Amino acid sequence: MQDFIFYLHLGWEHIISLDALDHQLFILALIAVYSYSDWKKILILVTAFTIGHSITLALSTLNIFRVSSNWVEFLIPLTIVLTSLDNILMKNHKQTLMRANYYLALIFGLIHGMGFANTARVMIAKSQSIFFPLLGFNVGLELGQIVIVIAILLLLFILLNLFKVNKKDWILFVSSAAFALSLKMALERIPF
Repeated sequence: MQDFIFYLHLGWEHIISLDALDHQLFILALIAVYSYSDWKKILILVTAFTIGHSITLALSTLNIFRVSSNWVEFLIPLTIVLTSLDNILMKNHKQTLMRANYYLALIFGLIHGMGFANTARVMIAKSQSIFFPLLGFNVGLELGQIVIVIAILLLLFILLNLFKVNKKDWILFVSSAAFALSLKMALERIPF
């Protein structure tokens, strides 16, 4: 049980810490087109991301699948660039975008899962089984994502209801900010 709690805390820190800006930006860009009334859709969306994250984390930890960490560190902000750009360009096609977001979250979760694989491989290698460490990590990750989503939705509620911010302006502002920050990260991390 101590291993599970340790890895749960590690998963929590992986998404909540100040060093996790890329993951937080991805969540922000991913849910920017939704409203607080879409909380069930958002929960499914972040769970799809966690599933993708879990798959490649497990495959990488078991040495079944590996990608150079330089490429992973480049691809992670690129997923944010693409998600943000999709929000900006497709803002008038909300339904199509929302359906596509579930697949994007799963696919991009596969990329993000490789980002923690090297650390997990070293830490879990000492463990007899990877099941509980990976389960604990992914539960912590999911809980952290839910906290981030709740914070974003509370901010959105305040902005829309108290300050009467236009929803399209919110999407454009948030997506543009995430785009700019993640493009800078991606350019800094080009692996050649």
